[in-house]
Amino acid sequence: MDDIVAGIVKAFELLFSGDESTWTAVLATVKVSTCSMLLSIGAGLPCGFLLGYYEFRGKQHLRTVLDTMLALPTVFIGLVVFAFISNQGPLGDFKLLFSLTGIAIGQTILAFPIVTAITATTIEAVDPLFKLTLVSLGAGKRNIIATCLWEVRYGILAGAVTAYGRVLTEVGISMMVGGNIKWHTRTVTTAIALETGKGEFANGIALGIILITLAFAVNLSLSLLRRQ
Repeated sequence: MDDIVAGIVKAFELLFSGDESTWTAVLATVKVSTCSMLLSIGAGLPCGFLLGYYEFRGKQHLRTVLDTMLALPTVFIGLVVFAFISNQGPLGDFKLLFSLTGIAIGQTILAFPIVTAITATTIEAVDPLFKLTLVSLGAGKRNIIATCLWEVRYGILAGAVTAYGRVLTEVGISMMVGGNIKWHTRTVTTAIALETGKGEFANGIALGIILITLAFAVNLSLSLLRRQ
């Protein structure tokens, strides 16, 4: 109990004292998480729409593969990305290993199936009569697509927030690809693992509280968007 209380006090000290190492880790976490989410939404939203809106041969097999990807362990993704961007890998010349860009690539792979699957499920839930009504009113294909997306916008937003929460709190990719380098690739999650491993439980709890605060801020943003 004393460690928990000390962790709470330490969290406020780290935040309000402007501790550079703490804020560097926070900024790195927000930066890579936001970049990976922009990439995954840019790719996952259209893929999810196509998968949910159209019927085609092999769709069920593709959904099975996509649902399997939802359970991919972060350490496995980190291992695959590490193999590709290491000096001996096919992308080694780009020097992406132990960089925030490398972490963002791994987190994009983690978030992409989440965004795609939830978008597809949300689109499939649209009432077929809704589409027929739009057609009967003379709406073109673009208008139908735009209207369907607007109709399920909250479901898509919920999927994006779910994916953001997953990448925000993952540790396997950040540790394996980023290397947990202080002032450079250390994120809040890898800092928690490091501090706990050193026996600095108060620091670990403090960083955990900061991480929970970030996750809460993301969900609060979604709630505000829904109200508007």
